[in-house]
Amino acid sequence: MFVVATAGHVDHGKSTLVRALTGMEPDRWAEERRRGMTIDLGFAWTTLPSGGTVAFVDVPGHERFVPNMLAGVGPVPAALIVVAADEGWMPQSAEHLAALDALGVAYGLLAVTRADLADPGPATARARAEIAATSLGTVETVPVSAVTGAGLPELRTALDRLAARLPAPTMDDPVRLWVDRSFTVRGSGTVVTGTLGAGRVRVGDELELAGTDEPVRVRGLHSLGQARPEATAVARVAVNLRGTPRDRLGRGDALLTPGRFHHSDLVDVRLTGDPAGDLPATLTLHIGSAAVPVRVRPLGPDTVRLRLARPLPLLVGDGALLRDPGRHHVAGGVRVLDVAPPPLVRRGAAAARAQVLASLNGRPDVADELRRRRLIQAGALIRMGVPVQAAPVAGDWLADPGHWRRLGEQLTQEVARYAREHPLEPGMPVNALRQRLALPDRVLVEALVRPPLRVHAGRVSAASATALPEPVARAVQRVRAEYGDRPFRAPDADRLVELGLGPREIGAAVRAGALLRLADTVVLLPDALDDAVRVLAGLPQPFTLSAARQALDTTRRVAVPLLELLDRRGATRRLPDDARIVVT
Repeated sequence: MFVVATAGHVDHGKSTLVRALTGMEPDRWAEERRRGMTIDLGFAWTTLPSGGTVAFVDVPGHERFVPNMLAGVGPVPAALIVVAADEGWMPQSAEHLAALDALGVAYGLLAVTRADLADPGPATARARAEIAATSLGTVETVPVSAVTGAGLPELRTALDRLAARLPAPTMDDPVRLWVDRSFTVRGSGTVVTGTLGAGRVRVGDELELAGTDEPVRVRGLHSLGQARPEATAVARVAVNLRGTPRDRLGRGDALLTPGRFHHSDLVDVRLTGDPAGDLPATLTLHIGSAAVPVRVRPLGPDTVRLRLARPLPLLVGDGALLRDPGRHHVAGGVRVLDVAPPPLVRRGAAAARAQVLASLNGRPDVADELRRRRLIQAGALIRMGVPVQAAPVAGDWLADPGHWRRLGEQLTQEVARYAREHPLEPGMPVNALRQRLALPDRVLVEALVRPPLRVHAGRVSAASATALPEPVARAVQRVRAEYGDRPFRAPDADRLVELGLGPREIGAAVRAGALLRLADTVVLLPDALDDAVRVLAGLPQPFTLSAARQALDTTRRVAVPLLELLDRRGATRRLPDDARIVVT
């Protein structure tokens, strides 16, 4: 299937032509049939000579219903432009063409209707000249008469050729189904319709309702009037939603693949149309079937920032249209450059931002995004529409290589500075480093650590940082001099203070392996454990605490925590009667 939207001035025979091609009535409302004028979107389809199917989105031509027209054209890849031979080019012909051009529609046909009433030549020449100056370029032209049937076979064949030129849809892309109609079917519940431009939808799928992230379940699918288990792009689809009230969604809403879209109410865009400085402060943004008021802030000659009245699921590279509803004027097309732009709070920020935007082309590129954002999670980029091939530096985090290298250098400098300012601490806390480097996640700090640095116990230090500060080293040397021949005697608390070993100094010495801590104020020289095991192994087994204390020539203050430490390390084992044995 391929989907084509009609376009053209009111009363030039768009609906009549669709009716003649399909045998279906595109005007859904009795008021439309009574007045002979399309007011809202109509839908019909037919089989082409090749056996393929074309579905038409028939749009109103009157200037009062341009928003309805844009809701139908927005998601559709091709257009059938209709101009009447007896009237020629008209104001709404021009506005519809301007809308197609602004949306970047590049595929289309020109049907010159009512060819039985006037020579189609003049209308054809003018229309082709107008169309050639837009994104559609040179289009195939078919004169037709819906009344006599002349030209209809040729138009069907031309539609086949148009279908063959369209790029193949991407089946693996996420679903973004813009809703153009919502209604209730008795016994089935809420049904929404739209043009599926990419991806696939299956019965049973869970989708998200844009703007609320509310999950909705696909209860049933219809396409071309038939129930189907699956619908693939490009297609007109009707989706029956399980348990979703009718008033929860309508035209301009969207059904989305969960977790694949960023909901933006602030975007930076490039204009193709009126200069940025000529735009009014408020306009309406049309994308898909949505029409949302926006406030416009010019940045550069062709770039502006748009603040949307409500968030929309936008992607980098999306095409949209700005329109001034008061003047019935298409201000131009926009190409979305950034769906998560930085705030402009400092003096000169807008001018600096304009320079950045001048280098962007609206094509999603992970390397470019990383250069600008420096650090970002892969999931956030995917939700912006940026395909991710780069490997994360930590967890889900991606980094610009140059920025990551500079962060590593800065981390090394910060750790060295901290060691100079806090010589008795075992390294710089990871969280302090995270704050100093302005990193959003501590896993990034740990990923930046490279030898000779290491992460241990929540701190970053040099792996070879065993040297003690000079005052601590002198104090340890005094302990060794006083107790070297009495390895199981420990200085009391007062003596430790006299030696210059307070809690921080003891901690530094223990971390450096210069002292062994048994309790808060009980320290021995580091070889004491191995020496104690050798002494205790020479005792008759099992041995008591008293026997161990006498053999080690120490006090109960030292012997109790020393034996408990040997028990924990498995060098000794405590028996039920509180005696111990050395484990060989």
